[in-house]
Amino acid sequence: MSAKTQSESEEKGKSKEYRPFFDLSRKVLLAGVGAMALAQDEMESFVDKLVERGEIAEKDGRKLVKELAEKRKKRMAEAEDEVGKRVSDALEKLNVPTKADIESLTEKLADLSKKLDELKKS
Repeated sequence: MSAKTQSESEEKGKSKEYRPFFDLSRKVLLAGVGAMALAQDEMESFVDKLVERGEIAEKDGRKLVKELAEKRKKRMAEAEDEVGKRVSDALEKLNVPTKADIESLTEKLADLSKKLDELKKS
């Protein structure tokens, strides 16, 4: 087996090791988004019922929905930041190279390939 083929199969094996982690993280994130959307729908339905029963004015109901939606967006942004931080920490603990690491190695490999080609020509 050539070095390139062996390297490719090692990379595929490593990506399969990390795949369950990413799949689980994705499912948790999607579940969170779904729960937030459901909560938004339920909140709007609740406010609509309050307006229908005359317990609050329609203007106040729209204002309440808008305020709650803004709070939800803020919480979602905070949650996304927290998830991103935790995923980064987990990847760092697993010693998974970052995109910047891979790009740096790619540049170094390209430089070495050029130098090797120059040496072959000499």
